[in-house]
Amino acid sequence: MIRTLNEVESYELFQKYGISILDYKVCSRPEEALEKAEDMGYPVVAKVISKEILHKTDAGCVYVGIKDSAELENAWSSIMSNAATKNPDAKIEGILIQKMAKGGLELILGVKRDLQFGPVILFGLGGIYTEIFEDISMRLLPVRQEDAEEMVKETKAYKILAGGRGKSYDISSVINAILGISKMVEENSHIQEADINPLFVFEKGVMAADGLVIVNKN
Repeated sequence: MIRTLNEVESYELFQKYGISILDYKVCSRPEEALEKAEDMGYPVVAKVISKEILHKTDAGCVYVGIKDSAELENAWSSIMSNAATKNPDAKIEGILIQKMAKGGLELILGVKRDLQFGPVILFGLGGIYTEIFEDISMRLLPVRQEDAEEMVKETKAYKILAGGRGKSYDISSVINAILGISKMVEENSHIQEADINPLFVFEKGVMAADGLVIVNKN
């Protein structure tokens, strides 16, 4: 049976393999969300957690760049209303409040099991740049240290990562993330697909801001 893990389940799996996640909390009440947002500091992102609503953005259940408590209260109300419109029978597990990244470079990192070739890993520029530049490097699993290094170096993103715009990023942490997601899929044969977009890289460290894992458990 094919099943898509919710965001929290995906995050927990990524963390198990050494990939850090931007600060977040799943809240069941708006008061709890306001408290968490104040604690982590604005701006924040709010998105619904529900197994019945997979395409959250299309359903109007994701709000980004929330700058204060008033905007968060409005976002909460809109998300709950839009979720009910999208699927009145959907079980809402909560609304995830997450810190927005500042100053990082957006990357994409993912793995998909191909019926002919087996698991294939991809890496490149993420966020809105994924489709614009199509800057993607791919390998068959398993990948080792030298493979991960080559994947990074053969992309256009490498010049930026290495300081081409006057600011260098933590390439070693990017390589460790590639190795981590590779190991995750190698050790969990039921994982059909895993995607982190964006994966933010900073001058020190990387952090996932959105993720998806699809599993096949018979």
